[in-house]
Amino acid sequence: MNRIVLITGASRGIGAATAHSFAKNKDTVIINYHTSEKEALELQKKIEETGVSAMIIKADISKENEVDAMIEKIISTYGRIDILVNNAGMDIPDEFFNHTVENFRKVLDTNLVGMFYVSKCVSRYMLDNKSGVIINVSSNNGIDCNSPLSLDYDASKAGVISLTHNLARVLMPTIRVNAVAPGWTNTDSVKEMMPEYKEEEMKKIMLKRFAEPEEIANVIFFLASNQASYINNTVIRVDGGIL
Repeated sequence: MNRIVLITGASRGIGAATAHSFAKNKDTVIINYHTSEKEALELQKKIEETGVSAMIIKADISKENEVDAMIEKIISTYGRIDILVNNAGMDIPDEFFNHTVENFRKVLDTNLVGMFYVSKCVSRYMLDNKSGVIINVSSNNGIDCNSPLSLDYDASKAGVISLTHNLARVLMPTIRVNAVAPGWTNTDSVKEMMPEYKEEEMKKIMLKRFAEPEEIANVIFFLASNQASYINNTVIRVDGGIL
């Protein structure tokens, strides 16, 4: 059956790769973006060229009114949301004493508070439909790969793991809720990384390389499939094995 899939932060990187994964399965994909309109339009075009329906919606998930409008548009168009992939996230790295409260709140509002609110809005419809899957994108930074330069990001991703466990309890047994915790992945942010730093980070990984976005997307797609029908309240690390 054609599934309706909402992916937040889907215009680039892991989100875009995830959209392609669902599109290959002929699922209808809703591409949420905040600032990357050009990339979102290009992604929509590529998906629709394969004969699959795709919708793009601009919404800052840290703002309740924009989330409300996004969900209302999806429901009025498709009548339901079967799968939610909470992927939208941001990072403002800096030295500890240069971090500001304003930026700390901005990161948490997007990475954690926004994820909570999107999940709250979507899960109401999933419960009405008596089925649904939620997959949250956390990070191994939220487990044990901490970085003082990104302490706000790390805190938010640890919060995502806690949120995942609590959502699984609140929404059981109707909605399965799981999380993935990627490590370094070859996205736009990695392209800006100093080669020396990248080399040092690769030495810490058993597979001696960074992940491709598609490798993270494959795990997300699996968790949303019937093959994962008995996986719930679980966090899966996808980081190549950290030494």
